[in-house]
Amino acid sequence: MENFASLLAGFQVALAPENIGVCLLGAVLGLVVGAMPGIGSLAGCALLLPLTYKFNPTTAIIMLGALYYANMYGGSFSAILLNIPGDSPAITTALDGYPMARKGRPGQALMTANLSSFIGGTIGILILTVTASGLATIGLMFGYAEMTIILLIAMTSISWLIGENPIKGIVITMLGILVASIGMDTLSGAPRYEFGNMYLLGGIPFTPFIIGCVGFAQVIKLINEREADEKKRASDDSKQKLSIKDSMPTGHDLGRMLPPTLRSGVVGTFVGVLPGSGATTGSMVGYAMQKKFKSEEPMGTGAIEGIAASEAANNAAAAGAFAPLLALGIPGSGTGAVLLGGLMMWGLNPGPLLFDTNPDFCWGLISSMYVANIFTLLVAILVIPFLIKILSVPVKYMIPIITCVCIVGAYSTSNSMYGVIVMFVSGIVGYLLDKNGFPTAPMLLAFVLAPMLEENMRKAFIASRGSLGIFADSPLKLVLLAVFLVLILTPTVKAVRKKMGGKKTAV
Repeated sequence: MENFASLLAGFQVALAPENIGVCLLGAVLGLVVGAMPGIGSLAGCALLLPLTYKFNPTTAIIMLGALYYANMYGGSFSAILLNIPGDSPAITTALDGYPMARKGRPGQALMTANLSSFIGGTIGILILTVTASGLATIGLMFGYAEMTIILLIAMTSISWLIGENPIKGIVITMLGILVASIGMDTLSGAPRYEFGNMYLLGGIPFTPFIIGCVGFAQVIKLINEREADEKKRASDDSKQKLSIKDSMPTGHDLGRMLPPTLRSGVVGTFVGVLPGSGATTGSMVGYAMQKKFKSEEPMGTGAIEGIAASEAANNAAAAGAFAPLLALGIPGSGTGAVLLGGLMMWGLNPGPLLFDTNPDFCWGLISSMYVANIFTLLVAILVIPFLIKILSVPVKYMIPIITCVCIVGAYSTSNSMYGVIVMFVSGIVGYLLDKNGFPTAPMLLAFVLAPMLEENMRKAFIASRGSLGIFADSPLKLVLLAVFLVLILTPTVKAVRKKMGGKKTAV
């Protein structure tokens, strides 16, 4: 009850005219930044941080927090309509969002993403409100060994289970890990697989690689299937639903969407609390968890459940990330590090005493997240009719437009043509893989998770002097190991049971 009393006091701060104004501004900017591939919340907050120097600290953090939060919504726009994730948490959204849009239901896909984001974010903010500083203490329980097991669970759940051919999934997952290992060793600084090229010393840049494999590969596919696609678009134009009313999900769709949204909202919040995890890991864990439950359509073919799980988890994780940031001064992601720098710039010291020394600041920020969530949902819904019109643009215009978006997004993150070259090469590779039946999703997800897994695993071994016992010396680790083993053995057990069942039928 004390927390809710503090929350009400926080609303008096959040609802001040200047704070409402910057909250709305942050929500709009977050949607725009999130929808533009190559920028993301990290660059958006970093660019706006100097502008907030003269602001009141509470007003400044409200604007940046709203931008970070709305970015999770915006990333789904380009992921669903163009198959180009606006930011890394939207990678899993594209797996079902784009196929659903191609089936003639782009409005429902966008509305599902928006509503799931709102519900998942609300769950995250409510948990943050109730637990506040106590939630951050849970994050401290997760050291290098615990994070290693969690990342193994994430990779096991997502990688080769995507796609109909497990062998191809394993191969493509290994390829993603191999690509992620190019560059300087994060701990020793030794070069790996750089082949004497100074550009490869910095590794393969994340955003150009993702944009190429997903976005530019789609451009090549459009070029090769242009005539068939134009005929399909012409036949589907009359069915295209452009209004907000027509984009609203049916009761049946809501029934499919709610269970994964609620599950991912809770799980995503706790993933966001973990050090170094962030919204990207949250969305992947949420999507992986949904694969363990029944979906009306197969995941990856346009399932509402997949969109809901991904979007609810990344918004909940974004809310959960504020717990360790405020209560412990531990940023959970790159964007969190920028916000931490802002807190220090404004003369605030994040830590256990922040809620006691600056309650107006802390609870004003938490209260503003409720306001930002509502603002972002309203704006995101209002722009749906305009967004859907993108799909009515002829293919001959879409190809150069998407190409330009890919080039600008790749260049903006690397500030050199190296990023553009990586984008082109990864686009060609992504197209060839897709054409030959290799799912690119496991490669992208392994590319994201492998560096974190390697870093945490090696640090765990350094801390234990090479002993495997560090992964099983507490009840929490044993529980996580049990989950990991279940995920590893379940496919094998299912295959054996299916084979035995087939033999009995034959007899």
